[in-house]
Amino acid sequence: MKKVLLSAVALLAFGFANAQEEEKGNGGFSKGSMFVSGTVGYDSAKFGDAKSNELTFSPAFGYFVTENIALGARLDVASGENYAETKTSTFGAEVFGRYYFTPASQFSVFGEAAVGFGSSKDEYAGGGEDKYNTFGINAGVGVSYFLNSNWAIEAGWGALGYNTEKQDGADDSENKFNLGLNLSNINLGLVYKF
Repeated sequence: MKKVLLSAVALLAFGFANAQEEEKGNGGFSKGSMFVSGTVGYDSAKFGDAKSNELTFSPAFGYFVTENIALGARLDVASGENYAETKTSTFGAEVFGRYYFTPASQFSVFGEAAVGFGSSKDEYAGGGEDKYNTFGINAGVGVSYFLNSNWAIEAGWGALGYNTEKQDGADDSENKFNLGLNLSNINLGLVYKF
């Protein structure tokens, strides 16, 4: 009788512990989930006595309108200086849509399409400045891996895009079509789901 009672208690304890683990989960998204994410980057180079550097910051917010579809917005901020001591600052905003193929699992794959606009300014060491307006439509793929129920690591790769840039006062704009097969264009970031 003792063995049966101890076995029943052990079985209940194991079942309770297992239920708690399933309740906590390993992460994943579902309808109504919200997330904030962001990437930070810093590039620095030196050629002789000349130096260049750039700091980038890109926070984002997203909301799951269905089990698989998230809509959101992202800011793109960058500041730097090149070899000719030209200071560059950039500010942009994007709206994006993502389709998650496996949203409820710990490891999730998604496709993203984004439309954005922005402005940048070049300030020259000898005086003077140029200002630019930008517009872009871009698409890419990415993956999210949940470390626990709230935190995930995210990697995104912008694979396809059309971007245009026009200098203030200029008649023509520079138009670029990009098919990015270069894997050095991968962005890493953190995601917090709430």
